[in-house]
Amino acid sequence: MTAEKTPGRLFLRLSGRLDAAGAAAIWNQTLAETKAARTGQVDVDASGVEYCAMPGIGLIMEARLIAENNGAAFHLTGLKSEFEQLFDLLHPKELEKPVPRKFFKRSLPVEIGAAACELMDDMRQLVVFVGEFSAALAQAARRPGNVRWADALSVAETAGVNALPLIALIGFLMGLIMAFQSAVPLRQFGADIYVANLLGISMTRELGPLVTAIILAGRSGSSFAAEIGTMTVNEEINALKTMGLDPVRFLVVTRVLAAVAMTPILTIFFNLFSLVGGAVVMRTFGYPLVTYLHQLSSSIAVADILEGLFKASVFGLLVCGIGCLRGLQTKGGPSAVGESTTSAVVSGIVLIAMSDGVFAVIFYILGI
Repeated sequence: MTAEKTPGRLFLRLSGRLDAAGAAAIWNQTLAETKAARTGQVDVDASGVEYCAMPGIGLIMEARLIAENNGAAFHLTGLKSEFEQLFDLLHPKELEKPVPRKFFKRSLPVEIGAAACELMDDMRQLVVFVGEFSAALAQAARRPGNVRWADALSVAETAGVNALPLIALIGFLMGLIMAFQSAVPLRQFGADIYVANLLGISMTRELGPLVTAIILAGRSGSSFAAEIGTMTVNEEINALKTMGLDPVRFLVVTRVLAAVAMTPILTIFFNLFSLVGGAVVMRTFGYPLVTYLHQLSSSIAVADILEGLFKASVFGLLVCGIGCLRGLQTKGGPSAVGESTTSAVVSGIVLIAMSDGVFAVIFYILGI
């Protein structure tokens, strides 16, 4: 870098490579010359610059900012077109130190009002999503050929078949633990044989569909939210809308159908392996396997199994639907996908608990 001073004018000539090392080597000298000039015009000749990266652009922009703050006119000449495009992306005012923002603590009524507004907006989006999904599902029922069944089978494999080892493990352990924990106190009264009754009814009616749905929320619901959320951040959802494709029909219907179909099947396997775990405990207490199976068959009715499978289907619909909704609601930002995934899991578990309570009241009233 060379500097030439004439009355009312400062001429700077830049050359070489203005990468990180090159810009750092002349940074202080260039800015010092610009500050000391106090002239009405600063001209920078960059025709000798072979390569210019963002550090070099930052150097030129900083010199321009100093010159304009001193009331001097700034002119840049000779910079190659490919580097000048980088120069045009920024403005000197953008390099000034931002004014520190003052954060005011909101009062409790304001916090409550803001939370209520967010809840109402979320409920509104949920109602809109339910309507769009119902319309897309009705269209899929009228025209099954338009459904992307290959994608549905792929989702069924990912959400269902691949989850089977986890379902089997947790089901076996839960059956083992529940049978052992209940058999110890019941044995004091000579009623440990009724562990089979307790285990069969609780698993088929309640814990089987409930735990399976919670596993589905943590495994598949979060996966749907992350996948669709990434597509939303990358503008792929907007691209689908631009091409005239409905994202709900194109992405959500296949995932929800696959989840609703696989959740009852996973529940059946969960119940089966939990009963196997109970059988292991009963064998250790000296009961033969045929006695355990006879006690199960006498305590479990077909209505109990159908009730659990119906609840599992509804739970699968809620979990995967809310996962897809959170994915479509994803905003921009580096943490947006993670927030959507967390919200999908939390919302899914809350919906499971609420719907399970509603089912309990309805089945009690109906006498089921």
